[in-house]
Amino acid sequence: QVQLVESGGGLVQPGGSLRLSCAASGRTFSTYAMGWFRQAPGKEREIVAAISRSGGTYYIDSVKGRFTISRDNAKNTVSLQMNSLKPEDTAVYFCAADYTPVIRTTARSYDYWGQGTQVTVSS
Repeated sequence: QVQLVESGGGLVQPGGSLRLSCAASGRTFSTYAMGWFRQAPGKEREIVAAISRSGGTYYIDSVKGRFTISRDNAKNTVSLQMNSLKPEDTAVYFCAADYTPVIRTTARSYDYWGQGTQVTVSS
């Protein structure tokens, strides 16, 4: 069992930055691939970025060069640094854990989810 708690969302102007953090419970955090998903109103949940057990990363094209995912296995945390934010990045962002050695990009593959944190990019 893994419990995930996100933090760091908020309101930011276009071009600004936010850093999302996800704290995980349990002693097996390092055995999970971790993902950040987002869901905007009326849209399906989509993966934004993911990081494997070994530190390999994946990003959707729209955030490449702007977002960076990282993990700290000693602290049981995964973070998403978001720079150059755009209005289209507005969504609820979710942290998720997947018990697999590889990165998977579909929401149904992930076993545990946080409650989500709102990110709003607006002037």
